[in-house]
Amino acid sequence: MIAGDIPFIGASDSNNGVTAFIGNDNDSADENFLSVSYNGSVCQCFYQPYCCLCSDDVKRFHLRNHAGNKYIYLFLATAIKQQKDKYNYGYKFNETRMRRQKILLPVNDAGEPDYQFMEAYMLKLEAEQLNRYREFVEIAPPSGQFNH
Repeated sequence: MIAGDIPFIGASDSNNGVTAFIGNDNDSADENFLSVSYNGSVCQCFYQPYCCLCSDDVKRFHLRNHAGNKYIYLFLATAIKQQKDKYNYGYKFNETRMRRQKILLPVNDAGEPDYQFMEAYMLKLEAEQLNRYREFVEIAPPSGQFNH
């Protein structure tokens, strides 16, 4: 690895999977995808909106027949993370099992994944969180004024 400013995604469960910043370039350069760890922090999944590189312990997940976006990928990341408990040292999460893994998703009337619902649901959750934050900031006392 050469030090630089490109995020390097490893099999980590924190910092959105970023384990280093590098100056290297290779075929794993990608953006707008889910990084899914199959080694180390198994089934750890993060949305990667920016261009980054991935370690060999991370697979890049793109939707085949849909242009995914932040909200759809965040919904899918939650569904993938729910599979984590299924895998352990004796039943390793590898590429073969990753490809066979079934993930339950909402479907539309045609029986296809309902990406519109997924996006709307995540937008609603984001708005709720932002509103809670705004309310907190409005009622919080000025800095240094907390009672102990």
